[in-house]
Amino acid sequence: MRRPMARRSTALVAAALLLPVLAACGSDDDSAASDDGDGNGRSSSLVIYSGRNEKLVKPILDKLEKAVGAKVDVRYGDSAELAAQILEEGDRTKAGLFFSQDAGALGALSKEGMLEKLPQGTLDKVDAAYRGSDGDWTGVSGRVRVIAYNPDKVSKAPDSVHDVVKPEWKDKVGFAPTNASFQAFVTGMRVLEGDDATRDWLKALKDNGAKTYANNLATLDAVESGEVSLGLVNHYYWYERVAEKGEDKVGAKLHFLPGGDPGALINTAGVGVLADSGQSATARKAVDYLLSKEAQTYFAEQTKEYPLAAGVTSPVEDLPPLDSLEAPDIDLGKLESLQETLAMLQDVGLV
Repeated sequence: MRRPMARRSTALVAAALLLPVLAACGSDDDSAASDDGDGNGRSSSLVIYSGRNEKLVKPILDKLEKAVGAKVDVRYGDSAELAAQILEEGDRTKAGLFFSQDAGALGALSKEGMLEKLPQGTLDKVDAAYRGSDGDWTGVSGRVRVIAYNPDKVSKAPDSVHDVVKPEWKDKVGFAPTNASFQAFVTGMRVLEGDDATRDWLKALKDNGAKTYANNLATLDAVESGEVSLGLVNHYYWYERVAEKGEDKVGAKLHFLPGGDPGALINTAGVGVLADSGQSATARKAVDYLLSKEAQTYFAEQTKEYPLAAGVTSPVEDLPPLDSLEAPDIDLGKLESLQETLAMLQDVGLV
């Protein structure tokens, strides 16, 4: 059952915490309305709130419009802020589909009953580890947290993020604390190891002289230049750079962490259909298209992420198979507590 009062309360708390920190969301332009084929007389166009960058996903969303046979209106913004907007809008939201950069924002909507259960045939296309435990959202593409290292300065990268706070790595580690993927990783550590242990790790990271950067690309730049020896990033930034320049021109290597380390989190970009939006039929078609071979191949080839639909594998050279990675065992939907993570990062003085 939907819980409008609890949902609105959550929305206001989320907005108060998220708005000062995160980038502004997309526009609020109205969409055209007509019968959608569901028999309810509401909008036939599909409104997508996308937390994924327009440059990355516009080409595939342009193809999605043809695939679903309806006009598609995409509003871009930050995933966490768009989720907060949907929560605040409640039943009035214009969104029919939420396309999130990470699982946490989808988990927040699921927790408040904003998403409808997806057909079992759709869910079965993706391993249960990469979709919501309540069956109301699914991952579309995956990314893994890794340690980038400069081979001129490092003979062997550490096997755990817990090692990067040791004295031997003082002033030698780079990371992007305001980046959503880093914040999702911190949330994952909170889920896996508890708030006290995570806060202690963050304090140790700061006290050890770790250097902060605006984003993953700037962190990777710092590793390549030798400004730092190690960088905490997502895998695909390195593979994109290698595709652009050639591996011999990239002055960094990647280390995939073993043993279920929290620093080896596999997060997903994913989608959920908004309940009672009047766009369900079209939105479900959109989900199936994003899990189609065409769309999955796009993510594998163009963004260098892991395709998550069964039967589609990445053609990226030297990318370890998804099933070979030793990721931590975690319910990705539990990454929804971003507000608490942001509060912790602010308390430690990292954002």
